[in-house]
Amino acid sequence: MDRGWLRRRAGVLAVRDFRRFYAGYATSLLGSSMSTVAIAWAVLGSGASATGLGYVFAAAVVPQVLLLAIAGAVADRFGRRRVMLTADALRCAAQASLAAAVFAGRPALWVFVLLAWLVGTGEAFFTPAMDALTVEVAPRDQLGNANALYGLATSATRIAGPVLGGLLIALTGPGVVVAADPAAYAVSVLALSLIRVPAARAVAGAGNPGAGNPGAGNPGAVNPGGGDPVMRRTLWRDMAEGWAEFRSRTWLWATTVQFAFFNLITWAPWMLLGPVMGRAYLGGAAVWGAIMGVQGAGAIAAGLLSLGRRPRRPIVVATIGTFCYALPDVPMALHASAVWVAAAAFCCGAGSAVFSTFYSTTLQQQVPPELLARVSALSIFPAYGIGVIGYAIDGPLAAAFGSAAIFGVGAVYGLLSSAAVLTLRSVRQVTWADSQQDDP
Repeated sequence: MDRGWLRRRAGVLAVRDFRRFYAGYATSLLGSSMSTVAIAWAVLGSGASATGLGYVFAAAVVPQVLLLAIAGAVADRFGRRRVMLTADALRCAAQASLAAAVFAGRPALWVFVLLAWLVGTGEAFFTPAMDALTVEVAPRDQLGNANALYGLATSATRIAGPVLGGLLIALTGPGVVVAADPAAYAVSVLALSLIRVPAARAVAGAGNPGAGNPGAGNPGAVNPGGGDPVMRRTLWRDMAEGWAEFRSRTWLWATTVQFAFFNLITWAPWMLLGPVMGRAYLGGAAVWGAIMGVQGAGAIAAGLLSLGRRPRRPIVVATIGTFCYALPDVPMALHASAVWVAAAAFCCGAGSAVFSTFYSTTLQQQVPPELLARVSALSIFPAYGIGVIGYAIDGPLAAAFGSAAIFGVGAVYGLLSSAAVLTLRSVRQVTWADSQQDDP
């Protein structure tokens, strides 16, 4: 195999710091995918109902809705690695406590809810910091490959984790599987502790010498009162600067608005009502599990094909991928057979991988590094804040109007919103940062 061909697609793995982080990150993803099944089993085994299980899942999401906006500013101020280490340590401690509680007997529902809240809090701080850390541990010309590899790890563990977790639960019980999650987070903590990245002050001044510091890059400017200008500034001002950067880019806020309502109207029915329909007419849990596996396979296939790709118009390519998110709603609205649903799910997985890879890479290329965690948090926050409403209202809406109508509305919105985003000139004008060199 030609070494140049391999480097163009996986050369980022030759970078020691990225390789270490990626190994820890993939391990933590596997542990989390396994524990999701085990926690559900443990909650139900403790005597809680499906409603109680919903409280536990909601407890992991709500802190992300509440904290994401400030989490990005914290990561940009204090350093991405430091924030991620703290977040993983918190999640490790929470899951270790849950494992101990499960081993000890049948924990009360409030124990599951409290510890899920702590895990969600760690997730809120980890996610935007990770987007920004990538530009510190991966070469600029390998950012696309780094994001494709993240997607591959996510897709692979979403398939393998539930299968492996289910087998271990059957053999040993949920406590052992829950205990595997803090061990996985400990591996991530170790990996993060071994990488070397710029300190918080260096990050804050990188890429844009004048950002957030009136004296930077201007020898004649005065710093009243002296001291460290980065640490003296308020967190509120940091957030305001992130907001100014976010709203200055039309393609960024347009796709963010699209996805906020996309999660509410298109994605929530698929995730919430899909299993209900799978049980009602598609063939039961085994068939629905196979459909989810096919969706993951589509993401893996597209992720592999994305390695080494540098599309000249990355946001156009990413937006084309978003058309696929709406496809599963079509056969569900038409009450089509499992084969058609699986085919749509495969395309959905592929489109999600394409969007995630090229959207994340463009964000990292276009946004100044010292603002990246803040802007990333602002792009994620509406998807959680508005999208989570769908999980609360889709059940009652389906009861009132029928599942087919809910899926139909989701499909129409998904397809039309993607088409609308493609009409924006700012979306079509964004180019790959080094596309001038790669594409004559």
